[in-house]
Amino acid sequence: MSEEQAIQAVVHLYVDGMTFAHEAALRKAFHPKACIIGNFSGKVEWLSLDEFISAVVSEGAAPAGTQPPIDIEALDITGDAATVKVVDEFAGMRFSDYLSLLKTNGRWMIVSKLYHLHS
Repeated sequence: MSEEQAIQAVVHLYVDGMTFAHEAALRKAFHPKACIIGNFSGKVEWLSLDEFISAVVSEGAAPAGTQPPIDIEALDITGDAATVKVVDEFAGMRFSDYLSLLKTNGRWMIVSKLYHLHS
């Protein structure tokens, strides 16, 4: 598997984890110290991974068989660092997510998520 394919697999794991409120998938996709940051309801939201997962799980899972929309618009890799811009949907809202990834112990993990909620 190429580095690009490995990163895309992490992004798909993340989107599927959100769509289906799958905590284990989200914990696998994100570094334990990851931050999730963006403007939500007029306020800056700065979440730890645990807070983010709690919010996703409380929203609930999409029905089985749902195909989560995902569009990877940009992917850039330099050594063990990468960035991905992905457009996805969660709980009926459309987001542009800017994901920073780090390859550590042979595995890519999201270390930060900066998002824009489309109106």
